[in-house]
Amino acid sequence: MLLLVIAIIPVGIAMEWGGHKEVALPAWQLKWEHAVLHDIQEAMAAPSGEWRTVQARADRPQPPAGADSVWLRFSLPRTEANSALLIDKVYGDSLKVYIDRRLIYDSSEVINYSGNKVLIPLSGEDSAKQLYLWSAGGKDFGIGGKVRVGSYDKLLSFYVKQDLVDIVIGAALIFMGGALMICLLFLKPEFFSGGLFLILVIISFGVLLITYSPFLRLIVNSQERLTGICFDLALFTLLPAFTIYFEQLFGPGKRGYTTRLRNFQLAYSLFCLGGLALNAVLSFRFDYLYSFLTINVTGVLIMAQFVYLLYMSLTYALRGNKDAVIFSMGFSVFAFLSLSELLIYYFSSERYHLYWWKWGMVLFVISLIVILGRRFAGSHEQALEYSRELEKFNNDLQRSEKMEIISELAASVAHEVRNPLQVTRGFLQILGERSGKKEKEYLQMAMEELDRASVIITDFLTFAKPGMDTVDVFEVSGELKHVSGILVPLANLQGGAIELHLQEDLQVSGSPAKFKQAFINLIKNSIESLQEEGLIVVTAWKTGSHVVISVQDNGEGMKVSELARLGEPYYSNKTKGTGLGLMVTFRIIEAMNGSIEFQSRKGEGTEVIVKLPASGNN
Repeated sequence: MLLLVIAIIPVGIAMEWGGHKEVALPAWQLKWEHAVLHDIQEAMAAPSGEWRTVQARADRPQPPAGADSVWLRFSLPRTEANSALLIDKVYGDSLKVYIDRRLIYDSSEVINYSGNKVLIPLSGEDSAKQLYLWSAGGKDFGIGGKVRVGSYDKLLSFYVKQDLVDIVIGAALIFMGGALMICLLFLKPEFFSGGLFLILVIISFGVLLITYSPFLRLIVNSQERLTGICFDLALFTLLPAFTIYFEQLFGPGKRGYTTRLRNFQLAYSLFCLGGLALNAVLSFRFDYLYSFLTINVTGVLIMAQFVYLLYMSLTYALRGNKDAVIFSMGFSVFAFLSLSELLIYYFSSERYHLYWWKWGMVLFVISLIVILGRRFAGSHEQALEYSRELEKFNNDLQRSEKMEIISELAASVAHEVRNPLQVTRGFLQILGERSGKKEKEYLQMAMEELDRASVIITDFLTFAKPGMDTVDVFEVSGELKHVSGILVPLANLQGGAIELHLQEDLQVSGSPAKFKQAFINLIKNSIESLQEEGLIVVTAWKTGSHVVISVQDNGEGMKVSELARLGEPYYSNKTKGTGLGLMVTFRIIEAMNGSIEFQSRKGEGTEVIVKLPASGNN
């Protein structure tokens, strides 16, 4: 929106200006004076030999040694009522304009025009008369650029308001800084300092644009002193705030040079603020010394700061810092335009009016806001990542606590229950040999249930002690072939088949027996999920420093809610399942420093991916 408004104003002015008639004076006459006092009578009576002709397109003549003021005269074209005279650039502290010995314009206040526009109203009676202009004060005085005569309303609306763009940009930046400040109040303290100095930079740029604008001097020319003070305050705030924000983005720099520059600028800004206060208390008697500090010295410091920060930002950008790349792109344009105009300003004896720096400043501020937005977005993503990790950590902790409880329960109960079961089974077997047919059938059912209870107790023991009793380096493909050989008959009974795609020489460390038990549980679950024309594909390969084993089936699959509960104590989606098989598998893989992951969709099958560290000999 800011760029759109900036583009609309000059385009609209150019469109409305078409067809307007104005008169540009091609030349005027000039006479230097060696006294601050002026007399219109003497100027009008001066012989023609004392006047020299100056072309409008020529360079403005420099005052000779000892000259304290200058007279300029020219003949006005024919004018109508409500006309005006527009001078592009006026220099000096005092300006008076006469027609027929009549004073028609007086600056009335001590004003440093610094090359700004001046609009002088004319009446219909002034048509075709000679105008005398007197200028004095300051290190430089006189006029430059074009001198135009035309309709007062048109000149005010089009030529003068061309500088309104500065006010628009400056006001937009101040508004933007205020809005960011309000948002900043709701952020965490760690974001406040970085955002605060960016806001100070943006607001300082806005104040500099408004107070430096020629348009502002046309509407508040009686407040020139206050305007200058606001400009200086913004400048003294900008220099250290800019360096502090750069330091927060990229660090203190090599050997802490950025920090040293920041400390120096803070001290210098405080020193200049003290000088401003002292000069104001003494009724601005030290304007010359204060101007030397704020214009000459500060200008040199700005150029040195820009060169250093540009060098540092390019250095960080070449190292791959994305923020530095964005910063360098915006700052390069701003620094190039600003340094160029500052050099032109000093080489022209401070006659040049800085213009292009504001466009570079707009691009630079946009780059700063982009960097801030990237940091906020990165912080948001980091917070989301922390939230996901915290959720995963809580889930793992809950699962670990559940397993720890069952492990303690298994360790304390399993041994005590298993022995009575074995004794009971033995007596039932003896009784079965001496009983009748009907009793044998009941006793057989009782022994089957005791065997089932014994298997559950064995799973409890495995779960309670998942660690490897003996750690060996074994071949994965051989163990998986052995597991497949055991379970192929069961798969055939279910109407399915098992395919193996195993890479050779895959070695891991652990207990082969526990490894086989884990994959027997996994493949057995896949078999039980098969339907017609079921297929289980077991694949093993090496990637990096890990061995990956995949068990994939085309069975009935599971829902997301079921996947989330796999491995929980006593959770099973089988009618007679206990939920302990997968728990045992999880503990065995965990004891081997591996990981296990389930991927499934309802009606499409399930894939289990186990990743184990490869043996050092492999």
